[in-house]
Amino acid sequence: MRRHLVPAALLLPLTLLLAACGGNSAADTAGAGTDGKGSLTLNVGDQKGGSEAVLRAAGELKNLDYKIKWSTFTSGPPLLEAVNAKAVDIGGVGNTPPVFAAGAGSKVSVVAAWHGTSKGEAILVPKNSSLRKPEELKGRSIAVAQGSSAHFQLIASLKEAGLKLSDVKVKYLQPADALAAFTGGKVDAWAVWDPYTSQVLNAGQGRILTDGDGVVNGLSFQVAAPSALKDTKKAAAVKDYLERLRRAQDWVYRHPDAWAKVWAKDTGLPYEVALASVKRTNASRIAVAVDKPLIASEQQIADTFTELKLIPGKVDFAAFVDTRFNGGLPPSTTTPRVYKDS
Repeated sequence: MRRHLVPAALLLPLTLLLAACGGNSAADTAGAGTDGKGSLTLNVGDQKGGSEAVLRAAGELKNLDYKIKWSTFTSGPPLLEAVNAKAVDIGGVGNTPPVFAAGAGSKVSVVAAWHGTSKGEAILVPKNSSLRKPEELKGRSIAVAQGSSAHFQLIASLKEAGLKLSDVKVKYLQPADALAAFTGGKVDAWAVWDPYTSQVLNAGQGRILTDGDGVVNGLSFQVAAPSALKDTKKAAAVKDYLERLRRAQDWVYRHPDAWAKVWAKDTGLPYEVALASVKRTNASRIAVAVDKPLIASEQQIADTFTELKLIPGKVDFAAFVDTRFNGGLPPSTTTPRVYKDS
């Protein structure tokens, strides 16, 4: 039986997968809700099928002595805009949106990190494409979401192949438009992240030309508002919230099938696509410390975008981190988990 692509509007990136796309999409509070009880409220930015869903599936929203008010966003950049505006206390994003937020002088602080594989961050080509290696992308058109983790992965992969961004024809498109362009033959390749990668592969409409494993840092973050961190009670709630997220991530690794079922139901993804994405990318993530190697890696991303004049000036990424929640976490360079059957 021929498998068809699910409408792109149903495919929203997982917050713990956290390769958040770029764009100017605003929050969708229609699906927002509140958990917990108490006089303190922690305002949390989320994405469909993200932190709220995984915490609930893992049983980590029980026994909250503070309230969590959820606000749903379609991507990382507007979520960080809300953090900067103090409308959100904390939220999850990928490795690139914080760099652009820092470049804009936003008031944000990276407070937690996860390290996973970057196999889901890929440059896809149509199944019958003549392209067989990244070097052959020269002069070709490539769709990518500007300011996304895929944007940097594209730059880094081209560099590995001896090419520059100016050697290809970049088409800045958000995932829904990029998917249509890719399947309609309007672009030669698409730089994107899971679950889009798994969706295209599962449908048999594309293949991976190259992926980001070993090329990009595979990091994802929770980013908080400095004003919330200055509030002693909110800082305590943030600490508890991060501990719950870390336990939920461990649950995902131990129960990939159970999480894939929840994720599929929450996002409209086919179960097979959700499971492939979970095993390839999401469940590989391990909680790590916000440390000097992490800062240096993010600084490299920032410097790259500054050189390309996509960020107006020099960014000091170290000024946008808060290490108080590291605890006894392993270093950011810790090897991600891998499924033997994946």
